[in-house]
Amino acid sequence: MITVERKDSFHLKVSRVLQEETSHRLDLFLFVPGELGLNEHVISEDAFYYSAIHVKRTYYSDKHHLPLVLSRLASRGRLSTEQYRLSLSLYAYQYVVALERATQTLLDTARRVQQAESHAETNERVETQGGEPNNEAGADSAAQERIVAAGLQERLEELCELAQGILRRLRRNQPSEESLHKYYANIDNYLSWFTEQRLLALVAYLPRGRDYRTIRERLLEICLAESEHREQAEYNASRVVRDPTRMSNKMRLLRRLIEYPVTLKQQTQELGGAEQKAVKGLATGVVMIFVSLGLLQARDTVGNVTALFVLAMAVLYAMREVFKDDLRNTLWRWLRKGRPKWRRQYFDATSNKPVGRQLEWFDYKRFGKLDEQIKRVRQRNVAQREEVVLHYRSSSRMSPTRFLSGYEKTRETLSLDLSQLTRLMDKGSHRVYRLKEGQVSRESVEKRHLLNLVVREEVANAEPILQRWKIVMSRSRIVDVVKVHQEGGKLEEREEGQAEPPVV
Repeated sequence: MITVERKDSFHLKVSRVLQEETSHRLDLFLFVPGELGLNEHVISEDAFYYSAIHVKRTYYSDKHHLPLVLSRLASRGRLSTEQYRLSLSLYAYQYVVALERATQTLLDTARRVQQAESHAETNERVETQGGEPNNEAGADSAAQERIVAAGLQERLEELCELAQGILRRLRRNQPSEESLHKYYANIDNYLSWFTEQRLLALVAYLPRGRDYRTIRERLLEICLAESEHREQAEYNASRVVRDPTRMSNKMRLLRRLIEYPVTLKQQTQELGGAEQKAVKGLATGVVMIFVSLGLLQARDTVGNVTALFVLAMAVLYAMREVFKDDLRNTLWRWLRKGRPKWRRQYFDATSNKPVGRQLEWFDYKRFGKLDEQIKRVRQRNVAQREEVVLHYRSSSRMSPTRFLSGYEKTRETLSLDLSQLTRLMDKGSHRVYRLKEGQVSRESVEKRHLLNLVVREEVANAEPILQRWKIVMSRSRIVDVVKVHQEGGKLEEREEGQAEPPVV
């Protein structure tokens, strides 16, 4: 299961759940338009890897009752305080991730409904002014709008039921011990605030129609109840509640406290350090052998130390400086070709035991050097002949036997920062003239670029999954991310599995 979504203005978030298999392989191919002028001299491979690629792994369980059951056992004294904190954090983290994904899908649907309503209002206005609207297209749009609107309300109702049920189960057993209650208070405080924020965002983008009055009132009722719950529990001081900046910063800290116990620690090591020194020494030694032989030959030929001998020495040492670097670089590229450049080791956050490792590659590729699978999925034509291909690969091997009890899966989130590419885009904009209702209107538009991201995931004894995503990007932000192709699995089943929040 792979999802690609916009995290913020310039970040893409690639998420996947690693199953019980111990070996996984992921390939990301980012196709950048050639007009941007990107190459390894503009942004080096190491610079792009360290500044633009960030990987995080957390524990994941599809047994959604398990974290809450363990936390209740801990609250009754049957498990340690650390186990209570860990289990409750995992329960909260999985709820937050599911709510983020579900509300983002609903927000996209709400925007589409708003666009459809705006189009219908435009047709009505044209008809009122005596024009000839496209009745057939308008009828089809209205019918589609009613279907989408009905589905949106149903999914909003389901979201409300799930969110209230999850929070109700969390608050059913509050620990009495002070050492446990502080963890519970932090998590309950954040989940209440986060739920309120996501639901208020939905209310802000809901269409302004009478059909949505009931669901809007219910969403606002839940938000008001959560606000009163935090006030009664005295989770936040009054000065923090009055200041949105303070409130946001505090909740961001609580989010980090929730994620810390369930996030695997990691250490990144650049490979090939000893080999690079050996190659440097070998290149210097080989060149010095030829220089020494040249000096002996020059001495035998010239005889005593003369100006001609000094000139021969200068030429030989100049050739040494030239060919030493070329020989070293050639040997280094030949030795490291196709081999991983970095190794990432994962450790349990509580016990510090190693639970897995990951090898990583990153380099620039030419389209002709890609394998046939990627070429076919990309479907490149003449217009994209000059595209630059950035290739990231990871090969991981985990040890489920060393995981926490009950958790045999991890969730990997790869953040891809595309802000470095925006520096290569033009700042300017241009104007477009349109004829609207007999008048010429002038609109300013910004230049946009189309990037393609091809993702390939391979697991042991299974067919590889390939996806292609279109990324519409301007200098100021990522405009849109759309999946346009998938093979190796049933698209419908995967999309349903991605959008479905955990049922607890």
